[in-house]
Amino acid sequence: MNSKTKNTVDMTQGNPTKHLLLFALPLFIGNLFQQFYNLVDSVIVGKYINADALAATGSCGSLSFLFFSLSSGLAIGIGIIVAQYFGAGDETKIKEAISSSFYVLTGSALVVTIIGVSLARPILRLLQTPEGPILEQAVVYLRTTCCGIIFIALYNGVSSVLRALGDSKTPLVFLIISSFFNVGMDLLLVIRFDMGVFGVALATVIAQALSVVVSLVYAFSKVPYFRLSRSELAPNRHIIIHSFNLGVPIALQSSMIAISLIVLQGVVNGFGHTAMSAYTITSKVDVVVSMFYNAISSALTTYAGQNYGARKHDRVKGGYRRGILFVTIYNIIIIPVVFLLSRYIVSFFVNEQEVIDLGIKAVRITCFMYLALGLIYVPRGTLNGVGDAKFSLINGVTEVACRVVFSFALTMIPFIGMMGIWYATGLTWLTTAIICNLRYFSGKWRKMEKTI
Repeated sequence: MNSKTKNTVDMTQGNPTKHLLLFALPLFIGNLFQQFYNLVDSVIVGKYINADALAATGSCGSLSFLFFSLSSGLAIGIGIIVAQYFGAGDETKIKEAISSSFYVLTGSALVVTIIGVSLARPILRLLQTPEGPILEQAVVYLRTTCCGIIFIALYNGVSSVLRALGDSKTPLVFLIISSFFNVGMDLLLVIRFDMGVFGVALATVIAQALSVVVSLVYAFSKVPYFRLSRSELAPNRHIIIHSFNLGVPIALQSSMIAISLIVLQGVVNGFGHTAMSAYTITSKVDVVVSMFYNAISSALTTYAGQNYGARKHDRVKGGYRRGILFVTIYNIIIIPVVFLLSRYIVSFFVNEQEVIDLGIKAVRITCFMYLALGLIYVPRGTLNGVGDAKFSLINGVTEVACRVVFSFALTMIPFIGMMGIWYATGLTWLTTAIICNLRYFSGKWRKMEKTI
């Protein structure tokens, strides 16, 4: 049976530029929608609750990223395996990978949820989250969002498989539906029913659950690879091991990055409410800017995975070169836009003038390092696609070391002080970009055995 349909794209043939752009565009739009409702959360919290609530939700950002890292990393690992099987034309293994992914993702998500809910308060205190309203609201927000990890894991799993098969358009539809639903729930629970931070978190969890339902219904009804027989539902030990071999290093990379962000959050918290609010805002801006990088990186992961599975290394290298070109053009546009509109961007989140003044300075510091940030994502996507698990660990260790060392060192310099928080972020991006590209140019990925 040939299960390739209009919903799959074979990237081992045809124009690489066309493949990458057509694949990345829906991802970019989808990422914007995903961040759109995250931004709406922040705006509603800042405008309709108070700045303390904004600081509380912001202080949970790095922790949430840490808790979500394992499931998202495993989903990426499964996607890499499916992409390589797809490139090799092995339809039976694709189905076995999809079946095994359910056991991998649900099991890991349940473990992480239990840890996140039970340890929320002690971890937040360890991060020096201010006692009182900020800590209490942060605990509520973190515990509630952790209850949605299972939905995130399943949604990421379905989306990762669809993207591995070359379909980036369908996950976009799921995200659009979820985003608008999340906005509606935010307005209802926070403004109408005055549920505060809990309402914001609950709205996000409900939207995530909706995404899972819609994506699973679509996958089982429209994609032949998801139509599994009873025998195919049995877990494949070999594929599960490969999923962990690829997914765990990627998850550890994300986890280590999250840990470094947690350490930085602790440094930020030590400077008080104004710094916490400004850091929350700049982090949101950085995330929005990096949506394009995420799209290109995900496109390169699928593209590199399929072509590596088909043993077409020259096409893998061609994808990397085009990724660098896309990122460079994007930065020529985005850096002056963010710099010139910084005041309007920061004012969109809060009304307090002190926070606005600090936020403007911070945004203008980090925006000049956006090219370095983009140059992390291109080799990361390419090397993940070919299954270079060791790179993921190198990447993670680099970011941890840089962010910890730079943040502590720079903030201790008297004439830099608080602003060292944002200088540390830029220097971390620059150092990590250099390490990632050196890894790609070392050529070790070309000598690896095929992951599958």
